[in-house]
Amino acid sequence: MSLTLSSTSFQHEGMIPFRHTCDGADLSPQLAWTGIPASTQSLVLIIDDPDAPDPQAPKMTWVHWVLYNIPPHAHELPEGITAKNLPAGTLQGTNDGRRTGYGGPCPPIGLHRYFHKIFALDVQLPDLKNPGKAALEKAMQGHILARAELIGVYQRRP
Repeated sequence: MSLTLSSTSFQHEGMIPFRHTCDGADLSPQLAWTGIPASTQSLVLIIDDPDAPDPQAPKMTWVHWVLYNIPPHAHELPEGITAKNLPAGTLQGTNDGRRTGYGGPCPPIGLHRYFHKIFALDVQLPDLKNPGKAALEKAMQGHILARAELIGVYQRRP
């Protein structure tokens, strides 16, 4: 069985509900995964938007959430999870809003894609002291056993 990532909040390539965005309550979506390789020591979750700032002329990938050292026995993050309710041992990195925690979709223009990516690692990473995505990806190099992604889309109302 291969690693899969799903959500009861939205379907793959479907619209992300208003409540999960900066226009709504900015709640993290429910996310669940199956098919974790037996030798997995930790999981990493990264949510990013490669269409920033304008999908017609993207200039950067905006990072919305960085979690690492999610224990392999965890199989879900419920909707609206807070830092204190993350699975024991889970650490957060810094998003591009310069804070830890979930920062929902808030595109300035156009329809953006949001990639929810989960990685199974063969190690538990050291405390990287609120890493950004680049630092976390560097620490993950050579340790990825499997990966899966779930894409959602969002466009702000005029």
